[in-house]
Amino acid sequence: MNEKEIRHLCSYLVDLKKASAEEMRRSVYANYPAFIRVSREISNLEGQLLSMRNLLSTQAALVHGLAEGVQKDSLSAGPEDSTAEEVLYENKELSKIENWLLEFLDTLEVLLAERRVDESLAALEEAESIAEEAKRRQTLSQTNLLLLQNAITEQRQKLAEQLEETICQPSTRGSVLRSAVLAMKRLGDGPRAHTLLLNSHYRKLQFNMQSLRPSNASYGAAYTVILSQLVFSTIAQAASDSLSLFGEDSAYASELVTWAVREAEAFGLLLKRHVLDSSAASGGFRVAAECVHACLAHCSLLEARGLALSPVLWRLFRPCVEQALNTNLKRIEQSSAALAAADDWSLAFPAAGMRLGSTTSLGSMNASQPKLSVSAQRFNLMVQEFIEDVEPLESLQLDGPALEGVLQVFSSYVNLLINALPSSMDDDENPEGFGKKIVRMAETEAQQIALLANASLLADELIPRAVMKLLQLQKTNRVEEPPRKSADRQSRLPEQRECKRRLQRSVDRLRDSFCRQHALEIIFTEDGDTSLSAHMYINMDVAADHEPEWFPSPIFQELFAKLSRMAGIATDMFVGRERFATVLLMRLTETVILWLSDDQTFWGEIEEGPKPLGPLGLQQLYLDMEFVILFTSQGRYLSRHLHQVIKNIISRAIDAVSATGLDPYSVLPEDDWFAEVAQIAIKMLNDKANFGNIDRDVTSPTASVSGKSISSVLSHGSN
Repeated sequence: MNEKEIRHLCSYLVDLKKASAEEMRRSVYANYPAFIRVSREISNLEGQLLSMRNLLSTQAALVHGLAEGVQKDSLSAGPEDSTAEEVLYENKELSKIENWLLEFLDTLEVLLAERRVDESLAALEEAESIAEEAKRRQTLSQTNLLLLQNAITEQRQKLAEQLEETICQPSTRGSVLRSAVLAMKRLGDGPRAHTLLLNSHYRKLQFNMQSLRPSNASYGAAYTVILSQLVFSTIAQAASDSLSLFGEDSAYASELVTWAVREAEAFGLLLKRHVLDSSAASGGFRVAAECVHACLAHCSLLEARGLALSPVLWRLFRPCVEQALNTNLKRIEQSSAALAAADDWSLAFPAAGMRLGSTTSLGSMNASQPKLSVSAQRFNLMVQEFIEDVEPLESLQLDGPALEGVLQVFSSYVNLLINALPSSMDDDENPEGFGKKIVRMAETEAQQIALLANASLLADELIPRAVMKLLQLQKTNRVEEPPRKSADRQSRLPEQRECKRRLQRSVDRLRDSFCRQHALEIIFTEDGDTSLSAHMYINMDVAADHEPEWFPSPIFQELFAKLSRMAGIATDMFVGRERFATVLLMRLTETVILWLSDDQTFWGEIEEGPKPLGPLGLQQLYLDMEFVILFTSQGRYLSRHLHQVIKNIISRAIDAVSATGLDPYSVLPEDDWFAEVAQIAIKMLNDKANFGNIDRDVTSPTASVSGKSISSVLSHGSN
């Protein structure tokens, strides 16, 4: 596998890992309620079994008590078998037990009244120990034992109710709350104590939230920060209390997780209803981003306690955040359209305080920095602000939708620039199916080139500089790579290359529309007639009564003039980016020459007649093509493709003359002649020539011609 495939594989494995973790988390959350319900049912069943056991014990004690009473009555009926001393001893023992029971009950009543929980628990534990010992050694009668057990049960119930009342009070301090919960756990009702602990934190949370509730105009980032801090600090405190009092028992941990998820969902729904829905509808992405970022920051602090609640919140927040993101992008698109309707398409430096990019300000400007029109400056600023709003939400993995949105709004802005070209008014179809918007026409060539300057600067520098942050977030979220030079590493990101390709494709659409418009202006007249036809070459031999004044055809003179004007304008606009100006001129020339190369009507008349192409027509066509080669090479925008197309046009014309039976190389002059005539034409069109010293023979073909001269031109073109 090569490096790109390995990168894609690593990205796929990381995404698969994240999906697996998310699926496991959803499964755990889905099964927690069922687990808690079963645990509670088991606890209830244990309580019922305990009650049945106590009831059976009570009934057994009553039966034994009744049996003893009957036995005592039968013994007292026979005084011959008893003595007065035994009866007196038994009465003394009974009186002693009764006194202890009375004293024990009075002591418990006092302890409970004074809310001395620890001492009450100690007394109950002592009484239970005495009851167990008496039952084991049978030192108490069944009646007294039953009396003791009933007293213990009754006082335990009173203590439990007292503890529950203390736990349920919202004003109970944390230390008192934990002591009461721990006491209830010592009473043997741990599940209920844990539930009451969580309910207590819930009531405190609700009470504090009521005091925080602002007016409708106050909902926003500040309220969200305070509320999220309150909610997640309460959940954290509940988790701490649960762990310290109940340990890591799975039943208690499951109930805690279920409660925390429920509270997080309630908080998320509250925030969604009061903040996120309105922000999403109005396009307030910054407010939504700040709120979500604050919530997730507080939520992340719970992960150390084993509570990963971020997926719960993100499931609620994501639709709102995505809606806000899309609405914000739509607002950028609409604002750009409104600005384009009033833009005069003149380039200027940004106003004071406006940023060109993340690290550029007016204070650091220099003459080499590019200029933008008003709509492009504002578009760039809106994109920069949008990226800054998205950047804090890296954990939400919004980098992909945000990047796609930026590329789409840029494509939409380029459509506005295309609509600003005069030729777009005559087009029946719009690029990519977008409806036309009202934009101010770029009437002059300088204004039309300014459209290209806007698009090229945004696509080559400003937007890539902004989205680089998103691409770095994607890289961070996927695979950690060994540290290397940042610029070198960034240049190898496949996402960055794809982003630049898509941006460049949008610029190419604008450039193609520009070139097509100006090529049509050259090729066709205002009446719709073509300025470049086969008759202009064929008729030279038909009506020739003397040698013509050799000069490039008017259409190519106009092409040269237009390219010269545009070169001057582009040089001023594309300072430091001369390559873009060169490509523009190259594409415009190619558009005209390719039209000539592909015009079947033109070549049908040249090759099939009815009148054949003669020597003079061939010589003029040859001169026109040499003229194009010369001025494009001097302007350094002669591409290999353009050179090859021109060679093909010359070869096709020579073949057409050869088909008539005439040797074309016998009528064509030397190579130097074409070069000299083309050079003189360029000087004349530039108004730089001193024509007093020009020899007449320079502009007249010599009789000395050879096939070698023509082939050398073709071979020179191939090189």
